[in-house]
Amino acid sequence: MLFRITVKQSRNVNSVRLDKGMTADISFQYNNPLGDIKGKELIRNAFMNKYGIDLKKACAIDSVNLDVQMIN
Repeated sequence: MLFRITVKQSRNVNSVRLDKGMTADISFQYNNPLGDIKGKELIRNAFMNKYGIDLKKACAIDSVNLDVQMIN
């Protein structure tokens, strides 16, 4: 399944700047990538590759900060 991950709100945490609307697409085999360690790592890597930011350093790999949408 293909998922689009979107940052919900702009914030600056631990010198990492997140802007509302930043997106990354990942492929994941289960329904919720935020509920799995491997899914969170895929999200982290996707944002690192696309924007050069570390969501883990920003403590932002969760449903409070990210919106997950399945793409068909």
